[in-house]
Amino acid sequence: MIQTLTTTDALAAYCARAADAPYVTVDTEFLRERTYFAQLCLVQLALPGTDDADAVLVDPLAETLSLDPLYELFERRDVIKVFHAARQDLEIFHVEGGLVPAPLFDTQVAAMVCGFGDQVGYETLVRKIARAPLDKSSRFTDWSRRPLSDAQKTYALADVTHLRQIYEYLAAELARTGRTHWLEEELSSLTNAEAYVVDPGEAWKRLKLRTNSGKTLAIARELAAFRETYAQTKNVPRNRVIKDDALMELASTKPKSVADLAKSRLLLRDARKGDIAEGLVAAVRRGQEMPADQHPRPEQGRDRSEMNAALADLLRVLLKAKAEEAGVAAKLIASSSDLDDIACGAHDGIWATGWRREVFGEDALRLLRGEVALSAEGEKVKIVPV
Repeated sequence: MIQTLTTTDALAAYCARAADAPYVTVDTEFLRERTYFAQLCLVQLALPGTDDADAVLVDPLAETLSLDPLYELFERRDVIKVFHAARQDLEIFHVEGGLVPAPLFDTQVAAMVCGFGDQVGYETLVRKIARAPLDKSSRFTDWSRRPLSDAQKTYALADVTHLRQIYEYLAAELARTGRTHWLEEELSSLTNAEAYVVDPGEAWKRLKLRTNSGKTLAIARELAAFRETYAQTKNVPRNRVIKDDALMELASTKPKSVADLAKSRLLLRDARKGDIAEGLVAAVRRGQEMPADQHPRPEQGRDRSEMNAALADLLRVLLKAKAEEAGVAAKLIASSSDLDDIACGAHDGIWATGWRREVFGEDALRLLRGEVALSAEGEKVKIVPV
């Protein structure tokens, strides 16, 4: 029978058991369609073992339950917290509890390191590692409604019960291949709390800007900052304040008053009046009045006018060969843009650090310096010292 914890005492008792375990698997169900911040609707937990009491559902919507015992467990350094595709879950816990669970093991990232491909899905790992079917029919149900159906509970719990076997397999595989440090490098960005704080002043960088006009960019930055601040304060999706295309329209047309907003083709009706309308006009004004030396500047790509195209082609061959040898997707090591940068003489980039340098970067730099050449041997590519 599936247990659903609805009181703080019950959760505290479970977390006390978990404190003696080497790891706990974790997943969440949430809604985000109508809010800026995700609404946490369910937390699933499982401990090593197969006993019914080892896996539970936690109902954060229950009035008699506080998640404080769970957050205390998340801060214990002697218990590994296992997630699959953890970023959204971690963002929720950072917003709700002010912390990022650690130490962390993300099975999606670990599977990538172990050669399962880029962003492999949980269902695929369940099939390939746990050798079990997975019913995903309840994926898009309303998790905020109570009571939860038996189908919802079964679906939710499966997201942490199979995860135990997947974690144990991947952890053993990482140890066997000596790639545990690869995983630690990849997880460093996930465990950085700053990754889950959205600075309204930086929100404009998400826009697909098609202008180099400093003034237009300044207005776009102010509009994006207003939108982000308003959406966070009111807890509404940013696109319900103003959509990207309408934001760029206003940055171009530069309305001077609320009345001018009526001329917009793309602005939502609610954005033409009240607090949103006044905020948009004020943002445009701030952008227009900003001194030129404070205008934002779009990121400039690397000058590739003198790129060695032949070298770029050789680097693609090298990357393909090294990726196949390591059993990881080539694009996880370096992008096509990275290769073009190397062919322009670049010695930096993610490909030149950590495990990527071990797998590809060192040989790429040797190729760049003319210290090695590539040779074909059957279907394989060999690196030959020069």
